[in-house]
This record gives sequence, C-alpha cells and structure tokens, in this order.
Amino acid sequence: MTQSIGELDKNLKVETNLDLPNVCWRDVRSAPFAIYGLYRPHDPGFFRRMPTEVAEKVSEGVLELHKHTAGGRIRFRTDSPYVAIKACMPGRLYPMPHMPLTGSSGFDLYTVENGTDEYCASFVPPTDAVGGYESVLHLPSRKERDFLIHMPLYNGVSELYIGLAADATLVEGKKYADHKPILFYGSSITQGGCASRPGNGYSNMVSRLLDIDHINLGFSGNAKAEDTMIDYLASLDVSAFVCDYDHNAPSYEHLQATHRPLYERFRAANPDTPILFLTKPDIRPWQEANIRRRDLIRANYEAALAAGDKHVGFIDGETFFAGPLRYDCTVDSVHPNDLGFYRMAIPVAESLRGLLGI
Repeated sequence: MTQSIGELDKNLKVETNLDLPNVCWRDVRSAPFAIYGLYRPHDPGFFRRMPTEVAEKVSEGVLELHKHTAGGRIRFRTDSPYVAIKACMPGRLYPMPHMPLTGSSGFDLYTVENGTDEYCASFVPPTDAVGGYESVLHLPSRKERDFLIHMPLYNGVSELYIGLAADATLVEGKKYADHKPILFYGSSITQGGCASRPGNGYSNMVSRLLDIDHINLGFSGNAKAEDTMIDYLASLDVSAFVCDYDHNAPSYEHLQATHRPLYERFRAANPDTPILFLTKPDIRPWQEANIRRRDLIRANYEAALAAGDKHVGFIDGETFFAGPLRYDCTVDSVHPNDLGFYRMAIPVAESLRGLLGI
C-alpha cells in the first residue's frame, strides 16, 4: 500500500483535525478585525474586489474573477498561543496545474516584528477540500503580537472565521502608513499567478515594503481596459496607479486603442495621482511583437512627460528578471515564480517611493 507524503514526512502533513478545546471562533467581518483590499468587505456573501454590478458590465471573466480575494488582508492583535482559520469556500478549491494550492487557495500568516511584516507560516489547504477548510498555526511563545493574514489569490471566500484561545486578548491591529491605497490593474501576473503563497504576489510584496494599503485588480486573462473598467479605475481615490495590463491586450492594435485613453481618462479624473506604467516581464529580445508593445507603452509615457505630466513613471519589463538566473524566474516562461515576483516587487516599490516622495 502506497503511503502518503504526509505519512512519510510529518513536516508535509496537512492537519485537518484541529483539536482546540478552548478555541473561540470570531467572524473577520466583526470588530476589531480590519479588512483591507476588498470592496465593502462587511457585506454578506462572497468577498469581492469591486462592485458586482460593475464587474458584470465589464466581462464574464471579470465577473467570475472579482470574487477571487487577491490582495485581501486581515489585521488584528492578540496574545493567543495559536491562530486558526475556518474558511468557507463554496465548491472545490480552484485547481491550477502550474500553481501550488497554497498560492491559489491558501492563507498566509505574518507577524509584525521590529515594525515590519515578517512571514510566520501558511494555512495549508488539503488537496481534497470541498466547501473550504480549517487550519491552525501554533506560535513559539505566548505574547501579544500584531498579525497580518493574506487571503487566497485564485479562489473565492464567502466567510472567514479566526480561531483564538478563549482567554486571549483581541484588539485592533497595526494600521498602514497614512496613505491612500495603491491601485494595481493588470493580468494574471498582477493577480498573483503563479506565486507559491499569497504573500509572494508582487502587489502584496510592494504593499509590505512600503507599508501602504493596496487594491489588487488583476484579472487573469481578462484585463483589457474596457470602457467600463476604465471608468471604475478612474473613480477610485488612490495614492498611485500601477498600470500593468500589457499581457492581456489581445493584440498590438488593442493595446494601441486602449492604453493612451486609459491614461488620459484616469489623469482627467486624478490630476496629481502618480501613474506607473509597466510592460510584461517575460519579454525576450527576439520577440518583435512584444518589443512593439513595449515601445508603444514607453512612447505613451514619454508623450505624457512631454505634455508636462510630472507624476508618471515607467519600468521596462525586460529589466525585471535581469541578472543571474534570469530564465529561472517563471514557472512556464510567462508567469513569475516567487523569485520572479521578488524581482518585480523591488523596482516597483522603489519607483513608487520616488513618485510618492516617501
């Protein structure tokens, strides 16, 4: 009889029986939990990244994907010796052949140490989970700590409960620096495909590096700068806008027809909000079509500068993976792995620092 990997290696075992006799479950939609990165998160039903009535006008793809919780976060402070989750995720967990279940459907736990968010461990979903799952992480010592939980990148969550010891303290957690959120709009790469866990998506990395809240509007295969989407992006009150949809424009002609109008309409509604243009990170020097797209985005950036816009930036995606192990930064020559996302996050964070003057 073949043994499971959890039987062979206890460090790879996924616990499904929590056995926490003194646990007290609390709904994250209740105080003092703070929810970030989601649209009206206290409304019942699926957590959403944008209004459903807007998503359904954009496309069927965006309507489906707006229920994925990429960029969703929960903050709180407690002295509980453990933190458990009970996640309601209707249906089977979203299967992806080239992305770990910990990334698509897992939750990450971070603690705040010396003023920065540090990875603690992941709530690992079982492969046969249907309708959600429970998981617990035990802390090395009992003391009051600030916690941050990153929500799944490629799955929907309708309810989430945090399990803490019944006698534990629970108060409001650390807040982000006093800035409006950063807005990210783009493709599957923006959504977080294919990070090994949610905290390693590049928008989440940037948010932690800058200590600024953010909104992730990455829509896998469905970021096409439709008129309704442009209007919605322009309506948001944000500190900066990262425009990263190069990968999902179906053609050069589509990119040409939408990229400049997206900039102009966003800028008309937000005269002083920094805009950072990105091009796809997996470009190869011999890919003429991708180079044309890159040059088009660069030309739009340069035109904005020439017109007197002092609040624009540009990063050539070909530079993201530069250096040793350049071709080891993706899982499939397109979607970044954790190394690739790290190499994206650092220059994006530095560019935003300059644009925001922080």
